[in-house]
Amino acid sequence: MPTYAIGDIQGCYDELMRLLESIDFSDEDQLWFAGDLVNRGPGSLETLRFVKGLGKRARTVLGNHDLHLLAVHHGTAAGKRKDTLTPILNASDRDELLHWLQHQPLLVDDQTLGYTMTHAGIPPLWSLKQAKQLARELEQVLRGPLAHEYFLHMYGNKPDRWRDKEHGWARLRLITNYFTRMRFIKPDGTLDFSANGGPETAPEGYHPWYELPRAKAIKRTIIFGHWAALGELTRPGLAGLDTGCVWGNRLTAMRLEDGALFSEPCPTYLNAT
Repeated sequence: MPTYAIGDIQGCYDELMRLLESIDFSDEDQLWFAGDLVNRGPGSLETLRFVKGLGKRARTVLGNHDLHLLAVHHGTAAGKRKDTLTPILNASDRDELLHWLQHQPLLVDDQTLGYTMTHAGIPPLWSLKQAKQLARELEQVLRGPLAHEYFLHMYGNKPDRWRDKEHGWARLRLITNYFTRMRFIKPDGTLDFSANGGPETAPEGYHPWYELPRAKAIKRTIIFGHWAALGELTRPGLAGLDTGCVWGNRLTAMRLEDGALFSEPCPTYLNAT
């Protein structure tokens, strides 16, 4: 009964099905999804229905595109020109699907397997314990009566540096940005949102978040996606699995029991360019 972690699907449903066929995915296997199930690709509705239909056999975390879909659904954000979310918003099972999506976590941790998964990673200034606490803090808001108001305040690049005393919507926005938008970061925890290329494009004074020393070691391998320009990154303690399927590259899965990698080539979707 192997467990496979899969990078950003972004609505590339057909490629997901081919990838699962290539690994002989069976009814006994488990799947982890690193967030961004939806948007840019043509099969976001089918992807949501499939992952939801797996029930307890699937574990997924929320990515920035998933949260954007929820904000549009709540009427607190307008759709963007390159969005491919209309089939979901018009679906007869929309409310059921988006209720399920809104109740997915920001962080998944499995001590037995030795992995922790978030969409963009875990900033080096947080311990695993603190990251789990902050994920729960945001999850409680998403699953409660203040969710609509949260989406009203979700967007924005400020504050951009963690302080424990941060409070209110600014605190929740910053937690969201660390978990779902982080790429480059300063040693003091300041985030940059201007650069989304590979590690070599880091602005002056910034570094890929995973390159900085951690305040407290995380005794897990951190699975993340979000960074298509980074591509596949596997090293001790790290597994970056966003290999840019929607941009014409590959959709990648990693078998957690032994770290074996599998991939499926993808076409370039016009809406992503």
